[in-house]
Amino acid sequence: MAKKHFAAIILSIFLTAPGWTATSGPSLVATTPQPMWSELTIQQKIILAPLSDDWDSMESYRQKKWLGIAERFSAMAPDEQRRVQGQMQEWGKLTPEQRQLARENFKTINQLPAEKKQELKQKWEEYSSLPEEEKDKLKQQAAKPVSKPGLPTAPPPPLRSTAPTAPTLLALPPGTTVEDATRSTVTSK
Repeated sequence: MAKKHFAAIILSIFLTAPGWTATSGPSLVATTPQPMWSELTIQQKIILAPLSDDWDSMESYRQKKWLGIAERFSAMAPDEQRRVQGQMQEWGKLTPEQRQLARENFKTINQLPAEKKQELKQKWEEYSSLPEEEKDKLKQQAAKPVSKPGLPTAPPPPLRSTAPTAPTLLALPPGTTVEDATRSTVTSK
């Protein structure tokens, strides 16, 4: 479930890259401290509600970015507002490690040439249009361990000996020797 949310967030960040790149990222110059959650306006609190638990521990430049989004929020179309709010909710559910990975993936994707970005966007749109069963199959395939070149993907089958198998031991009647039993088996065939 977490992987599903994580993948959705990563891809939604990619799809919104042009809108997000308009905001300024961290700079070498220290960003002035931003207001604490209790100091935000009611409208800012409503818009940024999914970030409320993390707001006071967030870096200043990240708070500044989110405040910029909150400022532009009223000018956004209703569907874009829902998308931004959904992204904030998903972001709020991520662990710090998942967030860091999402940031690194965003940076990587953002540095790709335009045609590669378009290719990724097209693949995501194709994936998004698949039925849930098909998505689940693809997720299961992706979860399988990837083999390294030159190594078999599955363990080799157990070796089988071509030597005859050992005979099954039988209980012989008292007083019967192995030779007697062998002779009687050979003559009875």
